[in-house]
Amino acid sequence: MGTQFEKYLAAVVQAAPVFLNRQATVEKACRLIHEAGKNGAKLVAFPEAWIPTFPHWPRALPVGERELSQAAWVRLYEESVEIPGSDTEAMGKAAREAGCHVVMGVNERSREAGATLYNTLLFLSDQGQVLGKRRKLLPTYEERCCWGSGNASDLVVFETRLGSLGGLICGEHYHPLLRHAMATKGEQVHVAVWPKGEQTDHTADLLSRSHALESQVYVLKACGVLTADQVPDDFPLKNRAVWNMDGGSGIIGPDGRYVAGPIYKEEKIIYAEIDPKAILKEKWKIDTVGHYSRNDVIQIMIQEGINKG
Repeated sequence: MGTQFEKYLAAVVQAAPVFLNRQATVEKACRLIHEAGKNGAKLVAFPEAWIPTFPHWPRALPVGERELSQAAWVRLYEESVEIPGSDTEAMGKAAREAGCHVVMGVNERSREAGATLYNTLLFLSDQGQVLGKRRKLLPTYEERCCWGSGNASDLVVFETRLGSLGGLICGEHYHPLLRHAMATKGEQVHVAVWPKGEQTDHTADLLSRSHALESQVYVLKACGVLTADQVPDDFPLKNRAVWNMDGGSGIIGPDGRYVAGPIYKEEKIIYAEIDPKAILKEKWKIDTVGHYSRNDVIQIMIQEGINKG
């Protein structure tokens, strides 16, 4: 755990992207970053794959209809983000002007990976620099029709002037060892991003709160919202998907209880104070990577610094 003990304000953005429109969504992101900064936030988190949208549509259609999901993926690819690139420069400028660290969920297009897309968390400093990124280690179920897999170099926690900052993406929170690995790296604030849908309300809530409690960290739970009327009528899979992305964003304290939210079915920026001393109070009782661990009995081995690309 870092030595940052000063309180600061954090924000979670619950808002819909401009569907499959990278430029317009980046512009919306910049406006929201500025708004959060004006309201005093020093850290701002956005939902999973927010730019240009999470692929909520069917992704593994049967033979005879497969060209529909293929066309949707091509459009997603065309509107995805390169890191670094003009989009990260624009958001970095907004972060610098707002004085905010930013964690943004993007569909990442990499020139070094052929035509593969990644589900990526982008980390920007309050000076506008790209701190780094982490790709989802294993896309979940049909997501494998959209994204490639990350690797050991993606298991990162960033040291910032706000303290230690990390995050996991949606289904990664099912992995107890992965969550514990983030704790061993000294996380103080964890960004948990979810695409959301009413059917996952319970899962996102339970796993986000569990990580906060088990690791004694603050969790910024950033969940997507999107309704059918925000999807253009000319999108060929509009009538093949259930557009019930209902949010549920909030900020959870290191005791596993919400300090703000959860908020459902509306666009809103959610704010809460991060108090590093509250983390210490919980760790005084149970520190699962410190005095309440038994490394002489059970150890976790983390492969890192390999497969970078």
